[in-house]
Amino acid sequence: MTQYKSKHGYEGLLIVIEGTDGSGKSTQIERLKRWIEDQSYGVMVSEWKTSKFIADAINDAKDRNLLNATTFSLLYAADFADRLEQVIIPALKAGFVVILDRYIYTAYVRDVVRGHNIEWLKNLYDYAPEPDMVFYLDVPVEILLKRIIGTTGLDYWESGRDIGLSSDFYKSFQIYQGKCLEEYKKMIKEYGFISIDGTLNEKEIHKKIISEVKKILEV
Repeated sequence: MTQYKSKHGYEGLLIVIEGTDGSGKSTQIERLKRWIEDQSYGVMVSEWKTSKFIADAINDAKDRNLLNATTFSLLYAADFADRLEQVIIPALKAGFVVILDRYIYTAYVRDVVRGHNIEWLKNLYDYAPEPDMVFYLDVPVEILLKRIIGTTGLDYWESGRDIGLSSDFYKSFQIYQGKCLEEYKKMIKEYGFISIDGTLNEKEIHKKIISEVKKILEV
């Protein structure tokens, strides 16, 4: 597909878009998908928590408030493992460009904030293929809060209410997401994230992403 040699050894390319809820990932993934398709490449998108075997169990446990920090971590790890085996790797083997809405870095961030040791988490996900490119959409907490309130509304889990950060929903969101952003920033250098200002307009962000993707995709 390209002169570029993938980092994971499969024929296809693995591109990750990372960021918190409200960072604009979905919009950029859809734009990127359309652009790659326009270059006549096969594209497959996989989102966090979409395993047909595990996703419903996670949603049910969340609805019934049955998750502690460890079960939260392990259920999401099971969801990832199933999607990797059933969807992601087969697509990579077939030569597709695979775009992932979040990757293991989301698990690292959320689980560390919930008290887990990062080395334990790295061991839990040590089988995960290395992505060819990781984009991180960086958006300040204040803007995330405005975006979330204006769209989906505050979520119990995305506000960190399960770990008792604050009895105030808004304050809990600010504290939790602030801690998540701190963890993301720690990973930028370690994992080679391409950090993009998520407050830019959609077209500007898209252009920045495309300019990087062109480096590994033969167009």
